[in-house]
Amino acid sequence: MSETYVALLRGINVGGKNKLPMKDLVDMFGVAGCRDVRSYIQSGNVIFKADLDLSAAVAGAVTAQIAERFGYRVPVIVRTAAQIGAVLRNNPFIAAGAALDALHVLFLADQPTAPALDRLDLGRSSPDAFKVLDREVYLHLPNGAGQTKLTNAYFDAKLATTSTGRNWRTVTTLFNLMGS
Repeated sequence: MSETYVALLRGINVGGKNKLPMKDLVDMFGVAGCRDVRSYIQSGNVIFKADLDLSAAVAGAVTAQIAERFGYRVPVIVRTAAQIGAVLRNNPFIAAGAALDALHVLFLADQPTAPALDRLDLGRSSPDAFKVLDREVYLHLPNGAGQTKLTNAYFDAKLATTSTGRNWRTVTTLFNLMGS
């Protein structure tokens, strides 16, 4: 059964590094067997349809194509429309009245273990705050993403996984574009 997914690539077209034209990226998803492929902004957000079996393999297939064609490896994290909808519903900072422009989400490649979660320091970057729920890290960054110590590198090291982040507006837009 076909479902709608979003692939979130980390670290492309940021600060002039890892340049990857979205047309080429869309083509790579097509080569991997995905349907109705389209991108959103230049930072590596690809919406596509695929069967469950294909969706499990697409991240590796696209990562390999990028490495072969462009010479660098980028993580690709995939979520369903239902999972993105759950991210929107479960943000703990919205209920607390946080400004939407201060909200971000890190999408994790793997479910963190309890010992890994215990390594996190809640006071690492006050007044910034975070909450880990399932395979997402919800961030409240009142002074902006450029000022925080709650970085991809920090969470990747502590949680022994790979993450990619999006601001709240992008997460919301992706969900709307997924047609759910």
